[in-house]
Amino acid sequence: MTATVTSRLSGVSGSAFNLRSFLHGLPGVDKVGVEARAAALGTRSVKTTAKAAAIDLAIRMVDLTTLEGADTPGKVRALSAKGVRPDPADPTCPHVAAICVYPAMVPVAAEALAGSGVHLASVATAFPSGQAPLEVKLADTRDAVAAGADEIDMVISRGAFLSGRYDFVYDEIVAVKQACGSAHLKVILETGELGTYDNVRRASWLAMLAGADFIKTSTGKVPVAATLPVTLVMLEAVRDFRAQTGRQVGVKPAGGIRTTKDAIKYLVLINETVGEDWLDPDWFRFGASSLLNDLLMQRTKLTTGHYAGPDYFTLD
Repeated sequence: MTATVTSRLSGVSGSAFNLRSFLHGLPGVDKVGVEARAAALGTRSVKTTAKAAAIDLAIRMVDLTTLEGADTPGKVRALSAKGVRPDPADPTCPHVAAICVYPAMVPVAAEALAGSGVHLASVATAFPSGQAPLEVKLADTRDAVAAGADEIDMVISRGAFLSGRYDFVYDEIVAVKQACGSAHLKVILETGELGTYDNVRRASWLAMLAGADFIKTSTGKVPVAATLPVTLVMLEAVRDFRAQTGRQVGVKPAGGIRTTKDAIKYLVLINETVGEDWLDPDWFRFGASSLLNDLLMQRTKLTTGHYAGPDYFTLD
């Protein structure tokens, strides 16, 4: 970012004119360059001791998620138990970062996670579409926090963003952030619907300017979810945002990350793009359901020399 951008940032407010002027004044994203860099970083390999540390870090970064219409209290309790003790046979295995559920399941998860150190995240704001009046979104958020959620994953109004109503999106994020109280706010951009890397960069900055604690790629409910190039654009945005404002914001890719190999690619991407400050569950998360099992299988292989059987870990 240049000094010119820094001076423009100081004048940004929630007004439509100022937001449009700032967001469309951000440097354009080099599509070819971003995809080539992401591909190159994705070929890096991590071996032996470093791989073991990477696997444990990735486990600690997982937001273990169930967001299905058929979710039951029993499933949420089982998932919570797994998040607290991912490998019951190995007490050295770290717990996950958070359990992520629908608001109706927050009281169940809160009881199951009490005293565990595992965070409780809840999607809100008419997830996954975001198509509801603001009053409904705020009530959704307040109810989840009151029931015990200490993290809220909200979705932006993509239609408003894509039609250039940046002030509308900004004001909604500000209002939801206020409704969160002390809970952290993750803002889901649904990057698969934004169309261009330039839009991903603009949406990232818009969310951060409005107060997001994390920016998140996806709901996991559309065909295109997290990708390395999109996450690279978002990491560059949080890096530049901290350089200009002094405030650090986390990043959460979600959807389609299923293997240890995938997770390690993202850890390399973090290290090479924003550095070790983001290599921490406070600043980077994986939104996933099936990823944890593969991490546990690879961890067992490194520890014992052989893979666990296919039924060794629970299916989520």
